[in-house]
Amino acid sequence: MEHHKQAAERFVKKHFGDRARNLVSLASGDWSRAYAFSLDGRDRVIRFGSYRSDFEKDQAMGHLSMASLPIPKIMEIGETENEYFAVSERVQGDKHLDELNESEMRVVLPQLLDALCELQKQDLASTQKVGIWRPEGSGRSWGGELLEVAGPRDRLAGWREKLENFSRETRIFDAGVIKLRQLVPRLPENRGIVHNDLLNRNVLIGNSKLTGVFDWGNAFFGDPLYDHALFLYWWSWFPRWQGIDLKEIMDLHWDKRGGPPERMKERLLACLIHIGLDHIAYCAFRERTDDMKRNADQLSLYI
Repeated sequence: MEHHKQAAERFVKKHFGDRARNLVSLASGDWSRAYAFSLDGRDRVIRFGSYRSDFEKDQAMGHLSMASLPIPKIMEIGETENEYFAVSERVQGDKHLDELNESEMRVVLPQLLDALCELQKQDLASTQKVGIWRPEGSGRSWGGELLEVAGPRDRLAGWREKLENFSRETRIFDAGVIKLRQLVPRLPENRGIVHNDLLNRNVLIGNSKLTGVFDWGNAFFGDPLYDHALFLYWWSWFPRWQGIDLKEIMDLHWDKRGGPPERMKERLLACLIHIGLDHIAYCAFRERTDDMKRNADQLSLYI
């Protein structure tokens, strides 16, 4: 919105003075707004949002950047009069992952799956202080964390009350919780970093290679298969990718590593159900009725 950009321009001018130039709006999401600008002659991005912890996750993940998984480094986190801001490097690319055609996706998706696998081999201790990683044995089990999807949410206050205005979707949601509860005792404690938002213009591609994976605000410490499940869940929502055999790409990914991980079928199913539950709750909160109903239809396939 224009008033957001005007507010961003005022803040940047006040905070950086003549060091900053050429503020341009970038794609924004529900939790933050992003702008490209020049700072001391270098390309940077500034984002504004209500949750400092989102930017702190980005900062922590920037320290884990690799050639195969480039993550922009955060230069500064601070506070405005009404919210928080973060300044980061700006990565360059031709397209976002969401915009790739079939042939491009066949090349890039295996790279991304490999890079996410390499991420799990890194020392994740640096992310503990921002709540992505936590000491082994503390907190709830993975299954217990999945079941929290049915409870109150800080960012989605009142979601359940809004959902209950739709009896069919409420029934499907509750059936999904029952199915998830049945799966939980069979889930192993496999933990790693999950991005949890790879299909919302958060992966940038240049010359058929990953050039930036950013916006880690939704990241959490859970089953790494969750990011795989996200592709399985959302695949049918991208008509231009329907000629790609996603399962074959994932099977080849695991074949290179000696075979699929333990209990993959149950783990993926639990993740798929959780994704459906999570997005029904989110869409109910946002009053996106059509998307809520479509997510309920999707969830019904797994239960």
